[in-house]
Amino acid sequence: LRVGNVDCTVITEKPAIAPRAAAMTEALAGALQVAPGQVSVKATRGEGLGPEGRGECVTVQAVALLLA
Repeated sequence: LRVGNVDCTVITEKPAIAPRAAAMTEALAGALQVAPGQVSVKATRGEGLGPEGRGECVTVQAVALLLA
């Protein structure tokens, strides 16, 4: 199998991910041995709800498309 693409969503109040998203994309692409265009890193806030919103944790959801 090989990686088609990877989509990551970081859920956190702090720190802000946007200034670091490009570096995170590059690092993940390098680790997965794929082009940076095959990796997406974006962020959303907990908006004060749940442990993410209270600043107690950071959650990352990732989905990968694997090709045969």
